[in-house]
Amino acid sequence: MKSIIFKVNMLLFAILLLINTNIKSSVAYEKNQDFQGEAIYISKSKMDLGRFGERMSQAQKKQIQARLKNRLEKTYVLTFNKEESMFIENEKLDAISGATDSWGANFSAGDQYKNVKTNTQIQQQEFYGKKFLVKDKLQSINWKINGETKQIGQYTCFRATASIPSSDLAWYSFSWSSLRNNSTTDTLTTTPVEVKMTNVEAWYTSQIPVSHGPSEYWGLPGLILEINAGSTTMLCSKVVINPTEKIAIKAPKKGTEITKKAYQKTLLKKMKEFRDNRSRRRG
Repeated sequence: MKSIIFKVNMLLFAILLLINTNIKSSVAYEKNQDFQGEAIYISKSKMDLGRFGERMSQAQKKQIQARLKNRLEKTYVLTFNKEESMFIENEKLDAISGATDSWGANFSAGDQYKNVKTNTQIQQQEFYGKKFLVKDKLQSINWKINGETKQIGQYTCFRATASIPSSDLAWYSFSWSSLRNNSTTDTLTTTPVEVKMTNVEAWYTSQIPVSHGPSEYWGLPGLILEINAGSTTMLCSKVVINPTEKIAIKAPKKGTEITKKAYQKTLLKKMKEFRDNRSRRRG
């Protein structure tokens, strides 16, 4: 009789344990649905003066570096949930004059919204007072993951690498060399145009199971905490998971809708007009 009672009690205990586990799993799942976080990134770029820099003294180089500090060193905030993210730059004052960098602002990345579920990127850009809403697909990245690991803060990170067309990573920016290259491609030629590539190294952590990352980077099985791309390094300095105050992630809505390629063409056209007008004034 005691044996039967013991078995019944054990059965009841198992049922209660199962019910309790299911309730905890259900609660965890509901919390997971509301999962969100915030990551702070510090970006640093090396100054490349090319041949022009060869004729400069170290003092001149340091002076230019000080004036360009707000372009070479930046801070960004990435807010995210399971599907969406918002990447915004913290505006900095010019290190010398105390003013904002109006020229550089025309070619820097605007507020960027990404949705990994719908494969959508929406980025708000402003070019000389005109607002654009750049809507396109997320940057296609063929990541290669190896077994290397390292610690970033409290997180174990894994290494991933990729090679991405440089123009795809800086589609919102402009360089005079791109204008010269674009002018040569307008003429008839049989010489193929070389596509410059940027080698990218990313470190992500599966301890934060989202496919987000800073700037154009995403698509790994964990939050990207560090990016090394060309002369630029972006490193996460702080992560807050499920902050007390809920974060609202909303895609930008203001501006003329345009694709990345169309935006690049708009930049080139406007800068060509700027160059030609300046040449006529000098003449």
